Amino acid sequence: MPVANDRRVVIFGNSGSGKSTLAHHLAEAEGLEHLDLDTLAWSLTDMPPERKPLAESQAEMQAFLDNHSAWVIEGCYADLLDYVLPASTDIIYMNLPVEACVANAKARPWEPHKYASEEAQNANLDMLIDWIRKYDDRDDVFSRKAHERLFETYEGDKTVYTSNRR
Repeated sequence: MPVANDRRVVIFGNSGSGKSTLAHHLAEAEGLEHLDLDTLAWSLTDMPPERKPLAESQAEMQAFLDNHSAWVIEGCYADLLDYVLPASTDIIYMNLPVEACVANAKARPWEPHKYASEEAQNANLDMLIDWIRKYDDRDDVFSRKAHERLFETYEGDKTVYTSNRR
């Protein structure tokens, strides 16, 4: 494993798989900068929020890469992850069963960087659970199929987790 001053790890998987929790842990334990792709993938001025143009998100990602030599980036966006994978030293695929992701989503604490209030987050929970349950059926950049492609084609060090219980 690379030393903390040059480790660049990408974590991906379904919503609720534990990406953010693991990323926070790695960032703290290894002194890595942390980027949650949710914070740059969406235009929050639109209601409901809409995906930003890919080039705009990539420009923000490039600025992050230019300013940090050691980092952890996490998200479920295969199109954005494709952009950063060449700069990474290793990847972690959070490949948990869908119902484990649902349970995690129901138990997650308030995420103030994503929601204005805990109530706003809870109001979104039913939609999120529906989204999580469609992981295996979708054929988009958020799907199991897209994540498996990322994992299978990555040529560096890679790890897959099927549980986030210790």
